[in-house]
Amino acid sequence: MEEQVGNGMGVLDAETWTGKVHLDGAWVTGGGAPLQVREAASGDVIAELGTASVGQVEEAARTAARAQRDWAVLPPAARAAVLRRASDLFSKHADDITPWIVRESGGTWAKAATEVLAAVAECGEASALPTHPHGDTLATNKERWSLSRRLPAGVVSVIAPFNYPLTLAIRSVAPALALGNAVLLKPDPRTSVCGGVVLQRIFEEAGLPAGVLQVLPGGSEIGAAVVNAPEVRIISFTGSTAAGLKVGEAAAQQMKRAHLELGGNNAVMVLPGADVAAAAAAGAFASFLHQGQICQAAGRHLVHESQAEQYISELARIAASLVVGDPYRQEGVQIGPVIDERQLTAIGALVDKAVAAGAEVRAGGRAEGRCYLPTVLTGLDQRMPVWQDEIFGPVAPVLSYRTVDEAVDLVNSSPYGLSVAVLGDVGTAMTVADRIRSGIVHINEQTVGDEAMAPFGGMGASGNGARFGGPEANYEAFTETQWVTVRPTIETYAVPSGRAPLNG
Repeated sequence: MEEQVGNGMGVLDAETWTGKVHLDGAWVTGGGAPLQVREAASGDVIAELGTASVGQVEEAARTAARAQRDWAVLPPAARAAVLRRASDLFSKHADDITPWIVRESGGTWAKAATEVLAAVAECGEASALPTHPHGDTLATNKERWSLSRRLPAGVVSVIAPFNYPLTLAIRSVAPALALGNAVLLKPDPRTSVCGGVVLQRIFEEAGLPAGVLQVLPGGSEIGAAVVNAPEVRIISFTGSTAAGLKVGEAAAQQMKRAHLELGGNNAVMVLPGADVAAAAAAGAFASFLHQGQICQAAGRHLVHESQAEQYISELARIAASLVVGDPYRQEGVQIGPVIDERQLTAIGALVDKAVAAGAEVRAGGRAEGRCYLPTVLTGLDQRMPVWQDEIFGPVAPVLSYRTVDEAVDLVNSSPYGLSVAVLGDVGTAMTVADRIRSGIVHINEQTVGDEAMAPFGGMGASGNGARFGGPEANYEAFTETQWVTVRPTIETYAVPSGRAPLNG
């Protein structure tokens, strides 16, 4: 095994968690097979975790249900204080956390820094939720008060992916905890330190009571267990559409709520007359950031035919100029490794199939070690899988259009509906946004964007319309509504007398 990431001390001291899982306030030996933590750039083993057994998940769910009851009745200020301390601790320990994100996920240092900043922001925003108004006074036709109020759902399971492991875990974990729930967190096996251990250790240090958050690394059987545990009432899943459909089906069969944030085949639409250099820079960012391994990454570029060649040339120039390599060991790397060999092979297969069908490679088009070069494709047929499917790699397919109506139809032809960028004249872009079926529309920005205070989620194959971010969306996601009526005295009810039938 290679040297320990970072200095190995402080909040991420490896002796605390190596070979273990966290149950009911203690780090204990995992009941599943040991999990080797591998570096994305080299495949080298850099740490070892324990994994949970199904029995340990069931135990964790029971523990969480007990701990949640005490956590939920704490004064709002007490829960808020834990979230504020967590926010401060993410900032304080950024230098310990970022190397794990770089090495496990293959992200650049800049990408890793944005994840830590996101964790700081998510916990800061969540710290305001306990004291946010959590009910309404309702109109009523009777002599009483009529109220609705939000109550914690109970136990929430969070299943997080590998690509932005810290960000996509904390955006559900923080608000769920702040609103009085307990959480079972199942990180992706490939990023279980930065997407799991980091959160557990930070919240431990922040003073979260034992059992309220439990991190349960493991494979698909552990994912199923955190969905099926009877104590779990809500599942927050971020991942592929195929896996999300299975989670949604299992949840529906058990009358549980599932918030599914799934894949995307997002479009950048460049309007006629747009600044081509600025648009190409935005398009490159959208397709190549974190090797395109983002649910919001741009997998389709639609450019008016009058500017298509200019846009393609500029996009290809940017792609060829990007520094590709191992961000942990090389200076100035902008494109790091793909998460694993399986994904690297899948990206290459989509590109090769498109080329065989007549597409032209204007930049990239091949792997280099464990990286895939930033790629620009033209000469496409919209029936090609590289146009229709989510690529999850640094590939930018470009297609020209004649009219804005045609471009809108092309955007809406995808079953996905997560994020769309419209670049150019604002007046035209606003009318376009009104016609686009997408959970997110960015005008004169690229497709990738998320803020802790903004509702986030997709439509169609990109999700079931659930949202995270901002008090309204987070209350909707992680609480239940209770109707309460109050009369000044007990209402008088007519009671049947004698032998009169009750339905009389």
